[in-house]
Amino acid sequence: MHFSTQHHHLLHQLKSCAKSFTPFYGKQLHALIIKTGFQQCPPLPNTLIHMYGKCNLLQDALNLFDHLPQRDLISWASILSAHNQSNLPDKTLSLFSNFLSLDHLLPDNYIFATLIKACSSLTSLKQGKQVHARFISSPFYDDDVIKSSLVDFYSKCGLPDDARRVFDSIHEKNSVSWTAMISGYARSNRNFEAAELLRAMPVQDLFSWTALISGIVQTGDGIDGLKLFLEMRREGIGIEDPFVLSSIVGASANLAVLDLGKQIHCLVIVLGYEYSVFVGNALIDMYAKCSDILAAKEIFDQMPKKDVVSWTSIIVGEAQHGKAEEALALFDEMVAKGLKPNEVTFVGLIYACSHGGLLEKGRKLFNSMIEDYRIKPSLQHYTCLLDLLGRSGRLVEADNVIKMMPFEPDEPTWAALLSACKLHRNTEMGIKIANHLLSLKIEDPSIYILLSNTYASAGMWEEVSKVRKVMAVKEVRKEPGYSWVNLGKESEVFYAGEASNNMKDEILGLLKDLNMEMKKRGYVPDTSFVLHDMEKQEKEEQLFLHSERLAVAYGLLKAIPGSTIRVVKNLRVCGDCHTVLKLISSITVREIVVRDATRFHHFKDGRCSCGDFW
Repeated sequence: MHFSTQHHHLLHQLKSCAKSFTPFYGKQLHALIIKTGFQQCPPLPNTLIHMYGKCNLLQDALNLFDHLPQRDLISWASILSAHNQSNLPDKTLSLFSNFLSLDHLLPDNYIFATLIKACSSLTSLKQGKQVHARFISSPFYDDDVIKSSLVDFYSKCGLPDDARRVFDSIHEKNSVSWTAMISGYARSNRNFEAAELLRAMPVQDLFSWTALISGIVQTGDGIDGLKLFLEMRREGIGIEDPFVLSSIVGASANLAVLDLGKQIHCLVIVLGYEYSVFVGNALIDMYAKCSDILAAKEIFDQMPKKDVVSWTSIIVGEAQHGKAEEALALFDEMVAKGLKPNEVTFVGLIYACSHGGLLEKGRKLFNSMIEDYRIKPSLQHYTCLLDLLGRSGRLVEADNVIKMMPFEPDEPTWAALLSACKLHRNTEMGIKIANHLLSLKIEDPSIYILLSNTYASAGMWEEVSKVRKVMAVKEVRKEPGYSWVNLGKESEVFYAGEASNNMKDEILGLLKDLNMEMKKRGYVPDTSFVLHDMEKQEKEEQLFLHSERLAVAYGLLKAIPGSTIRVVKNLRVCGDCHTVLKLISSITVREIVVRDATRFHHFKDGRCSCGDFW
């Protein structure tokens, strides 16, 4: 075979290895190149670096790169891209300083695009702006591909106006630049501008629609996301990529609309994407959040391929549904299969232990995360550990953790400890924490409510008044308690203290009948959960009209006999309502599932899945 022909043949085969991710064959080709002495042919070493990078063999790429007698722009572009490919964008940027100091080269358009991609991954605004400035002063200042990368960078950094200025300077806008700009507006909750830009596109495609829909869903606007998805379907846009389906499944999850989620699941099956890993992961999360943990587990069991997100989703789902032992068993199975848990996995596991009262197991998992998996605990991990210690009554230990952790406690951290003080009636520590919180500039309205409740529980009505004055001055408004019950084709929302539904008389009549039967079974209203200075009878009336009771009564009247009543509540279920719902499940022989702000409660036969530990 002629030298040049074999040379081109090897190049072609190496590029094929990179595309098909076949590193074993690529290494065989590398051995052949060394054996035949072709490693001195300039394009081959660079193509080898490119191949190793694409196949996630970064160390092999680095070894080859470090031994090159002379490195050019292609060598550098290949090794920088290899670091991006290996999800090490910080290393990409640090390596670039060697590019300037060691080889004294000037970046070309490909290297600029690679650097901007690294800055986008890190959302590193300062470094991204430095690269942008260097790009403007370079010979490539008018390159439309690099400008498209900058649009994406500024969009991911939450600066859509900066992204728009770059976007407007692009001479020939392609689908990538349009999609990046649409995504930037949608991520910043500027839905109108995002939709307007999409409609201004010369040719709308699936990826631009996906950017719009997924961005809007990520900002929490599931309803608008679903409306746009229906519009996309009417426009006849084909779904050749399933990512948009995972976004819509996610919208159903956030809205906790089980029937809608089931319809999207049917569409997933019709389109043939039921075995897509990330769609499967979204379905697990959706069914778990829509209170059907059995369906979530069924999806998980049927998935032919599972990644760490699949395992984490089902572990977190089981934990939120009060199935701590099942969550821990799944973790053991996951580790046995050789998968490495991530930060989110341990959040779910410690959460499971916290809500299952498994103190020692939770401690061991926290230590294992650090010692066995070399995962540095985040503030969220410490907050989960504090919650575990607090719920278990280890308040002094929890206080010590706050003092020694390498983070400044944030509002949720203090709230976890304050809630534990309230739960275990440690008034002295609770008041101490409340006084400290009151001296801080608190933003979260729920923290003020917790402060008010702490003082009210201790009968410190002057302090309650002080908290409410601060709330008035800062215009902090308490979110009203509401619950909504989903009955398939219809749903109804109820607010605490209001039975304004057209079935008001039937709802109140049923609650009175149930109240009488509960009292026969020994129920006594626990008025300590009404934290206002009022008479006992007034407190009982307030409890009687809590939103979850109204929603459950409506469900019992309207739902198919024998079916599960599913309720979503925006706040935490109060202790008295928890007792009442257990009794109602026994009296009516119905399962009642309540998703509150903290977790799921499955009430059945007079018991709750949380074991009264929430």
